This record gives sequence, structure tokens and C-alpha cells, in this order.
Amino acid sequence: MPYTTRESADAVVLNPATAPVATVIWLHGLGADGFDFVPIVDELHLPATLPVRFIFPHATPRPVTINNGYVMRAWYDIKGFGPERAEDDAGIRESEGVVKKYIEQEIAQGIPASKIVIAGFSQGGAIAFQTGLRYPQRLAGMMALSTYLPLRASVATEASAANRDVPILMCHGVHDPVVPAQMGEASRDVLQGLGYRIEWHTYPMEHSVCMEEVVDISKWLQARLA
Repeated sequence: MPYTTRESADAVVLNPATAPVATVIWLHGLGADGFDFVPIVDELHLPATLPVRFIFPHATPRPVTINNGYVMRAWYDIKGFGPERAEDDAGIRESEGVVKKYIEQEIAQGIPASKIVIAGFSQGGAIAFQTGLRYPQRLAGMMALSTYLPLRASVATEASAANRDVPILMCHGVHDPVVPAQMGEASRDVLQGLGYRIEWHTYPMEHSVCMEEVVDISKWLQARLA
């Protein structure tokens, strides 16, 4: 399907040739930008009968503690490694607010929340979880790639009833040295313990995306948005 690209200081937007019936808001990882996942859209081979708008926001540049305070695009600060590290609660919630605004803009343009997928890779996937689990209207789904569940202690009390049974796709590389697969598995187990439906896939890769995964993403998107 052909797309037209619109670039701004805040995001890259791919609009289908015909009026979109659904939207995917896709968040990049630490140090990348919205252009990072644009090439994957063509690889999804979505049918012409499913015109989808893709929005790839750019994270705000900020100092990142684990990178010696170097300023880079990041959805929140990362202060350390390991499951017991302190989390940047304020930064995570700030980025949640940014994604909510994109959702609300899409709703205002006629795309219902039930046709909006929140997706993200690595740090972007953490924000996809943070936003999607708490969003007050039912979404089409969440897609969490090579990532983990942030602020997990608050999920049970802050989760939206509207998205308690929202479909969630989790994909992870078994050789990931950045976000170990065990972090993804632990996040999956927490969510399943809370009653969420998780479709879990692993691949023989590191902290990246592979073609087998792209095929699975395409099938999942078509099932959620058709």
C-alpha cells in the first residue's frame, strides 16, 4: 500500500492512500527517533482493504543517567540496571501524557480508540505498556517489542477496566543483551497474573527486530484492526 509521509519536529506520520480506518502509534527505543521504524511499514504488507495511519513520535531529548548524563532522545531517564533499580516515575508519566495526546488527536479525527494500537520497541515499549494499560477507553491492542513493564507495582491499582482484556503482543529476542529475555518473561508473568491476555513470541536474535517477527506483527495487526 502506498503511503505519504509527513514530517514535523514532533513525529513522522505515514498516511495511507485512502482514508485510514485505524491508527498505530509506534514508539522508538532509547537514543533513536521516529524514523527508526518507518521502513518496517512496507514490510508489513498490509492489505489495501486495511488503510492504517502510522504515527512515529520523537521522544524529547533528555540526560540519561546510565549514559553518563549524555543528552539523547529518551522517553524517560534510566538510572541503573537490574530489577531493583530506581525508576523515573515522573519521566515515564510525562511520556504517557504525550502518547495520550496522540490518541486523543486520532479520536478527534474520527478514528475510534478501539481501532488504535499502541506499539513500542524497548523503552518505547515500556511507554506503550504504561499508556495502554491505564487508558480509560478500550484500545485495539498493545504491541510490546523487546521491552518490559515499567512501574509494575502501580499497575493493579491504576489499570483501566476498559482495557483489562485488551490483546497484547509481546516479542523478544532470546539473546537480547540490553533487555534480557528474562525481563520480558517476568513482565509477561506479572500481566498474566493480573488477568491480561498475552501473545508471547521469542526469536533467535539480540536487541533488534527480525523478519519472522515482522510477519507475526503483521498477522497480529490485521487480526486486531480488520
